[in-house]
Amino acid sequence: MVAPDGRIKDNEARLRPVISAVLFPRIHFKVAKTYWQHSGDGISSRRAEFCHKAFDDGLLLASIDENREHSIVGSLLVGKGPRRYQNGRSSYSPRHTQYHRLKDQPGVKVITSAEGKEHVQFVEERFGRNLDMSLATNAKLAVRRRIAGALTADVELHEALRMTEARALMRRVQNFSEDDVYLYSTGMSAIFNIHRTLMTFRGDLKSICYGFPYIDTLKVLEKWGPGCLFYGHGSSADLDNLEQRCNGGETFLALFCEFPGNPLLKSPDLNRIRSLADRFDFAVVIDETIGNFLNVHVLPFADVVVSSLTKVFSGDSNVMGGSAILNPQGWYYQHIRKAMDEEYEDTLWPEDAIFLERNSRDFVSRIERINVNAEAICLALRASPGVKDVYYPKFNHSRPFYDKCRNPNGGYGGLLSVTFHSTAEAVTFFDHLETAKGPSLGTNFTIR
Repeated sequence: MVAPDGRIKDNEARLRPVISAVLFPRIHFKVAKTYWQHSGDGISSRRAEFCHKAFDDGLLLASIDENREHSIVGSLLVGKGPRRYQNGRSSYSPRHTQYHRLKDQPGVKVITSAEGKEHVQFVEERFGRNLDMSLATNAKLAVRRRIAGALTADVELHEALRMTEARALMRRVQNFSEDDVYLYSTGMSAIFNIHRTLMTFRGDLKSICYGFPYIDTLKVLEKWGPGCLFYGHGSSADLDNLEQRCNGGETFLALFCEFPGNPLLKSPDLNRIRSLADRFDFAVVIDETIGNFLNVHVLPFADVVVSSLTKVFSGDSNVMGGSAILNPQGWYYQHIRKAMDEEYEDTLWPEDAIFLERNSRDFVSRIERINVNAEAICLALRASPGVKDVYYPKFNHSRPFYDKCRNPNGGYGGLLSVTFHSTAEAVTFFDHLETAKGPSLGTNFTIR
């Protein structure tokens, strides 16, 4: 049952995990590997664990009569907590009505494990309570509201869904709503699918990669479609060259950029980019992962804003996710919405959605602390004679471009880069700095 506000009332969530395999000749391995490596699509760890356990328990198996035209696979019921909290209704066993409903289907034999166990996945007990999968849809709704800017309170899920939407905080773009927010399994999946969506109605045109991007973004633009024009420096001279090309008759699909970029934290001139896009008819896709929407307001300059929710939105570095946000005032809005209605598929695994929602509840207060701490570290490093340069949006030459998009109470983010006068000094600094090490960013702990 679905409530008028979109929340699910039914306490028993049924998952139908479908496992598919793509078979291809060995000579096409390079193509398949490229898709696997760069697109961001695929199976999350929690989804894989769920399906693997269900397979081991015999819950994904069905014996189908050869005369049947289609197969039936039993739905998996997700329990409401550890076994000590369960009642008989949450168990997938010969006593369960779901078992008899499947068992009585002609040609179908439902196979359970020897003990009649069901496969149950739980959110970690450190959250203070156990959330069952019926909350997954509600969690996704809360995440979308949080991304839209309508939900800023650090409250439990049931409270969040009862709160009146703060329309004044919703990205400050006319007619924008949470319906313009789309969730993906990863940030790269959002970028890959938006690029593919744009090509569905604009055709196979080259894209523009402006500034030094996350490498997979560049590879997606290079390897899918007719390629891309890469402006790695992200400079004013690069925009001069782009304008010259457009005046010469070259046409483009879209310009992709990050705000700010990584690792030099340069901020592109979004005002000029938007002006060029309007004059020469190409879309603008902005990755706001590093800036994040609490610090910067870039939607008015974009047709689509993408983000990796894996990073600072989650903070805990224990779940992956991505989002794409459409600008209802954008020139291509109706085309993109139509294409999304036809092509979009929500592949965010329910458990991952629950983790994202829980992790992001303190997003607002966490960003405030991160802004203050990062700036303090920058000031300390800039004062050291052993440091050559510190790269941070507040201290870069591109700060005016950042400040044009900075929210009234926004800061400059939690990512910074530092260089030293010699490799030996850099190695010494790295080895003696007692923080976590890893190839990520946006965690709620310091990482290098």
